[in-house]
Amino acid sequence: MSKTKKRVLQTILTLGLIALGALGMIKLTESKPQMKKRKVAVPLLMVRTVEVELASQAIIVRGEGTVKPLKEIDLVPQVDGKIIYIATSLINGGQFKKGTTLLRIEPEDYRLAVILAKSKVKNAESLLRMAEEESAAAREEWFQLYADDEGKRKEPPPLVLKQPQLAAAKAKLEADKADLKKAMLNLERTKIKAPFDGRVEKEDVDLGQYVRPGEELASIFSTGSAEIVVPLEDESLRWFHVPGFTPGNGQGAPATVRARVAGRERSWEGRVVRAEGMLDEQTRMIRVVVRVDNPYIKKPPLAMGLFVAVEIKGHDIPDMAIIPRSALHQGNVVWVVDRDGLLHYRKVEVARIDGERVQISSGLNDGEQVVISPIKTVTDGMKVRPLPQKEADRS
Repeated sequence: MSKTKKRVLQTILTLGLIALGALGMIKLTESKPQMKKRKVAVPLLMVRTVEVELASQAIIVRGEGTVKPLKEIDLVPQVDGKIIYIATSLINGGQFKKGTTLLRIEPEDYRLAVILAKSKVKNAESLLRMAEEESAAAREEWFQLYADDEGKRKEPPPLVLKQPQLAAAKAKLEADKADLKKAMLNLERTKIKAPFDGRVEKEDVDLGQYVRPGEELASIFSTGSAEIVVPLEDESLRWFHVPGFTPGNGQGAPATVRARVAGRERSWEGRVVRAEGMLDEQTRMIRVVVRVDNPYIKKPPLAMGLFVAVEIKGHDIPDMAIIPRSALHQGNVVWVVDRDGLLHYRKVEVARIDGERVQISSGLNDGEQVVISPIKTVTDGMKVRPLPQKEADRS
């Protein structure tokens, strides 16, 4: 076979192989299943929500303050002398009842002054009776002397009746009685008694110490009532009654005082009694006074100087909702998710913002879901997947 025929034959075989390969590729391509185009589902944004619960609730106004006694005085003597008695309760923190003798000053000098004053009174009474007898005798003598003289039957002159001497005797008796009263009062003042039920804040006196009038011996305070001054913003006072400050009559709003004492949370019931006369010039706050009666009955007591939290119960609002602070936007807008999972803007009426709680007076319905999650981009009507807070807590 010539070279030319071999080349032709190889070319034919090569083309045949190529044709068979191409045919196989076409068959394989035709037998491959066709890929169908599908739209990929975009996952919905998951948001946390809380369920709205409407109920008639009272506005709660919160504040803080320090417990102070209603009455606090310094014990000072009104007479001088040596201290001969100190009550066992007259120590720092000591407790006493009204009328208890806390201190006694040596009374002997004052007893002698009373005896002397009594003797002066008796002497003045004797002089007055003598002057009265002399005046009566002078009157009788006058009428006997001029019994037949018609012109002399008139009232005798004052000098004849010794009226100046009588007046002087009366005046001396009154002066001596006043001295006796003062001496008895000074004797009584040798006993320093408690003017109320209370406790001792501090004392600075010892037996045998000589004291003078006006010298501070101890500081005591009443345990009958305690007061807490609570600074509040002016806007807060529209929600509760302050006697003498807000419109209306009757008692002030009830309040609850809370503090941690002896490792436990304690509470005492009180009431708003007044507002202080002046606003704080620096903070422009109004100082409301809450009073608690008998703060030392419970143990441990509502001790003076304790820093406490105060909750004042304000007016009731029907159908009020409470939502977290994170659910409020732009001051009065919330995001509500409907049953179809669509998010909508909703304007509400904010009654009061209390820390992390917002009290809504109108604009929400019972059972609605309010978004509390932070979302960067929000549009009205966007589709979301709500996750109620109760379910999230269970998971």
